[in-house]
Amino acid sequence: MGRMTLEYAVEKFPYKAPFRISGYLFDSSELVTVTLRDGAHRGRGEGAGVYYLQDDVANMVAELDAHRDAIEAGLSREELREAMPPGGARNAVDCALWELEADRAGVPVWKLAGFESPDSLVSTFTLGADDPAAMAEAARGYTVAHALKLKLTGDLDLDGERVRAVRAARPDAWLGVDANQGFTGDQLDPLVAMLVEARVELLEQPVRRGAEHELDGFKSPIPVAADESVLTLDDLATLPGRFGAFNIKLDKCGGLTEALMMLDAMVGNMMGSSLSMAPSFLVAQRCRYVDLDGPTFLARDRQPGVVYRDGKVWCGDTVWGPQKLAAHAGETHL
Repeated sequence: MGRMTLEYAVEKFPYKAPFRISGYLFDSSELVTVTLRDGAHRGRGEGAGVYYLQDDVANMVAELDAHRDAIEAGLSREELREAMPPGGARNAVDCALWELEADRAGVPVWKLAGFESPDSLVSTFTLGADDPAAMAEAARGYTVAHALKLKLTGDLDLDGERVRAVRAARPDAWLGVDANQGFTGDQLDPLVAMLVEARVELLEQPVRRGAEHELDGFKSPIPVAADESVLTLDDLATLPGRFGAFNIKLDKCGGLTEALMMLDAMVGNMMGSSLSMAPSFLVAQRCRYVDLDGPTFLARDRQPGVVYRDGKVWCGDTVWGPQKLAAHAGETHL
């Protein structure tokens, strides 16, 4: 890539309202934004880290400082995968390298990645775990959403009330649920029976990472997707016989480069801004399930940002791509 300068900044993005999942309550996202420059050209990337791996802002900053010399010496994306461990810091640098290369070439990132022109995609919109009536009201408020994902907490009775309330509020919507490791193997049969009755079409990460054996021999009539159980390319060996899909998140696997090696699955996000969604939007072009609603939770987003309309997400080249495209910031394809 040639010699570069590395800059980074820590930014806090408050949420519009607190967001609850199994074992955690969030009110903001702390993000690390990386900018690489080689003079006339620049590339940007954003890392949110992985909260359940203690990959927080302090860890990401430490990784960037530790690898500054190698990065500024001109690491390629392939060399970066060997030099830095997967996580938010590598993701931010990897995505910055992609945009820098696109800026140098004067072409959109999707062309560099070998994609056809991207399309807008139906995305799930996520409901944090809450009182069932509150979740039903929130579901009714997502009037343009075609697909909803519900966060569960592992309380089987309460989670059942949540799912039934949302289904009653939105009989038309595609529903998926995300347990965030909240259940144990002996709860799977009643959990899935309840989900089938409510016409739920995807169950994400029901058991904890490290307890995947609890899924051995379990036959589910709806797909079971891995999230925390599959972080990187190396974890794909855990899938056969246990999971029918897996959630690719760039902060988990360490960037767009590795994410492209894990394609044909589900793409999600760690609640970043539009700068995080943009590379994930490319991965989404080849995925069965799309969960890229992170910026909708933010009290403010970057501009220009991704666009949500009619239940779909669109990310134009002005969000993340060559600087010369900034003049067309108003373009959308929804």
